[in-house]
Amino acid sequence: MGAAHTHRSTWVDAQPQPAASKRAGYTVLPLAVLGSIAVTLGGTAAAAAEPSERRDTVTPGDRNLAAADRSGVAAAAIRQTVQPAPETYTVRPGDTVSGIAAQFGLRTADVLGHNGLSRDSIIHPGQVLRLLAASAAPSTPAPSAPAAVHTVVSGDTISAIAARYGHTIDAVLNANGMTRASIIYPGQPVALPGAVAPAPAPSPQAPAALSHTVVAGDTISAIARRYGTTTDAVLGANRLSRASIIYPGQRIVLPSAPAAPAAPTAQAAPASAPGLDAEQAANAQLIIRVGRELGVSDRGVQIALATAMQESWLRNLDWGDRDSLGLFQQRPSHGWGTAEQVRDPVHATKAFFGGPSDPNGNRTRGLLDYAGWEQLSLTEAAQAVQISAYPDRYARWEAPAAAWLAALG
Repeated sequence: MGAAHTHRSTWVDAQPQPAASKRAGYTVLPLAVLGSIAVTLGGTAAAAAEPSERRDTVTPGDRNLAAADRSGVAAAAIRQTVQPAPETYTVRPGDTVSGIAAQFGLRTADVLGHNGLSRDSIIHPGQVLRLLAASAAPSTPAPSAPAAVHTVVSGDTISAIAARYGHTIDAVLNANGMTRASIIYPGQPVALPGAVAPAPAPSPQAPAALSHTVVAGDTISAIARRYGTTTDAVLGANRLSRASIIYPGQRIVLPSAPAAPAAPTAQAAPASAPGLDAEQAANAQLIIRVGRELGVSDRGVQIALATAMQESWLRNLDWGDRDSLGLFQQRPSHGWGTAEQVRDPVHATKAFFGGPSDPNGNRTRGLLDYAGWEQLSLTEAAQAVQISAYPDRYARWEAPAAAWLAALG
């Protein structure tokens, strides 16, 4: 500003200076001087024009009349274009937030704020925007009962749904167990604040429905298996189809869940099982469970645990010596079953124990098929079933097997 003023004063000083004159009782200054004063008082626009070469004099009365004419024209234009702002406005094709705000003489920022929108938000025809600050009771159509659920359509956002029903974004997110990172999809029911989350009422005979919060990696079929129900039942309870997408944080209603979910066996293994990781502990528990179901004594279970540890490190291997597979490294070529069967831990364990429940019948002989096996050493008993080239190696697992049985059995 200072530089512009100095330049113009220098230009004036270089010209012949006309004398000041009086007109109608006012002192009239040269137009160049008036321009310099105007610059000093009013500021400079980003693209200010150079001074005119005209030297006409203007009286204060002339300036007042011109200003009055301009303000009158502007006021008339505003009265013609700006309409009284209603509380709400229904979006029409081609509308923008800034255009709607200008139509009613409002600030774009205020309209965005009233509706929980940002400048990146997208509005769509039929959407209801609030133009004025919400009063104690939002002005919405008065249905017989408030809406409980909104079904997502293409183009919907949580902010648009919240604005449409007069709620805040956080209120809608909280009502649906969502976060600002959650994703919604067409056909999804979104519960509105104060309404019960969308779910069918349980039958009078069934216990009250529980819910499951989706975590990364979940699928509807996995959730159904975990809670002892069917995929179709879970889909029906949540108004989903087999093409529906679920996402972390989403709440899945269970149609008739047990009191507690059936945890995977590996997760149930106690951390105190000495020397075993989760996979080994889970397989050890399975061997113990099958042995208990068959009525095998603790000594027989201990022999099975030691044998499986020596043969496969208590892991259900899909490889081994020649065609040996599974926990006990049984060979399909020797009649222990198909490759799939010997890799089934329950089938393999029953085949090792043998006896009346042997799935192989009389094709193979298990521990219980040897008379007097209880009087044999652990090495002798294991070798009778396995016929290993290194029978002495079973003995080293006798004490650890007893500890695993005590911890897991």
